Amino acid sequence: MLRFLTSGESHGQGLVAIVDGLPAGLVLDTAAISAEMHKRQQGYGRGNRQKIEKDEAEFFSGVRHGITTGAPVALLIKNRDFENWKFVMSPLPVDETNNEVQEQFAKKAIAKFRPGHADLAGTVKFHQKDIRDVLERASARETAARVAVGAVCRQLLRTLGVTVVSHVLAVGSVQLPREKIDSDLIDLSSLSSLVDSSDMFCADEETTEAMRVHVKAAWQDGDSVGGIVEVLVDGLPVGLGSYTQWDARLDGQLAQAVMSIQAMKAVEIGDGVQAATLPGSQVHDALFPNNGEANGLPFQRRTNHAGGIEGGMTNGSRLRVRAYMKPIPTMRKGLPSISFPELTADTAHYERSDVCAVPAASVVVKAMISFVLARAILEKFGSDAMCDLTAALDRYRLYCRAPFMAANSTGETEESPEMELE
Repeated sequence: MLRFLTSGESHGQGLVAIVDGLPAGLVLDTAAISAEMHKRQQGYGRGNRQKIEKDEAEFFSGVRHGITTGAPVALLIKNRDFENWKFVMSPLPVDETNNEVQEQFAKKAIAKFRPGHADLAGTVKFHQKDIRDVLERASARETAARVAVGAVCRQLLRTLGVTVVSHVLAVGSVQLPREKIDSDLIDLSSLSSLVDSSDMFCADEETTEAMRVHVKAAWQDGDSVGGIVEVLVDGLPVGLGSYTQWDARLDGQLAQAVMSIQAMKAVEIGDGVQAATLPGSQVHDALFPNNGEANGLPFQRRTNHAGGIEGGMTNGSRLRVRAYMKPIPTMRKGLPSISFPELTADTAHYERSDVCAVPAASVVVKAMISFVLARAILEKFGSDAMCDLTAALDRYRLYCRAPFMAANSTGETEESPEMELE
């Protein structure tokens, strides 16, 4: 089974990711992976740290001459800023009588909780005496490792004919008007080009400018803003996921993956929220016969309210997932809080932070969805090598293009004079 782990702290020496379960023979474009990591650092409203770090993933194992070997893949992302934290974040004991050490500890000390962050609950849970032991790992800096993993998975998906694109729908109260971008009809290549030309990763120039104005106002007020991102996926085969057990449902897996990202507070698939307010006749996607030319399937839909998933499985339509991000809890203006360990009234601690990280979040959400989809494909067509995986997926797509109701109990398609398989 495809899985990954990350390790590392925000201001530590770096971040580590180990990806297990990738098939052998996947050709990796390391430049494309670096480009995706660089994109996570972009976007109007980011903090000054992005000017220090230049994230690149170093492959340590599981890859030879740019091709996966089937062994676990290990990645390292170094933190350039560690030099300014080498005493505070040293994994080894330091000389606390040293003046330079004392100065750095005093400068980096944290004695106040930040409402909305993991500070308080984490300090209590792990019996910590220093809030920094919590915030360093809870920080969204960890998502740099996730983006590296997701970029690898996205390359696997691309090899299999699956396209994944993300974009920003809203920042604070500024939303992309629905009439400007139809998430079910827009060509994903066109959408990607529009997103790349916007520093808010929004596919509309006018809305991009309105978002910038909104973010700038929040910065001037010492505040922060959240927003909504959307991920669209084409080329998925019918039947990824399963209805047979609760944890096999693909929509549940996608929701968990999105909600695991720092600052995400809600996730929506298809018309999820709006669908709860409408009658069934306006929610469910009617089925019609199809000659197979439009989507390669013997059926078609003229709507996609379900967002590409029914009964916990992909249904052949475009996958549409939205993630809702809260405003970043670290703000210059600070909220009422309490000190630690005194627990007296105070104002929340401020450490350099972003005003808006919604564009960056769109890259992270895309990465996590890419991972879940790659895992689902490998679970259904499980193979140790890319050549076997590609062949298995091709056979299944051929079966889906044929009148699949004629398939026998073994899953093999029965050939007949009336059935032509190309």
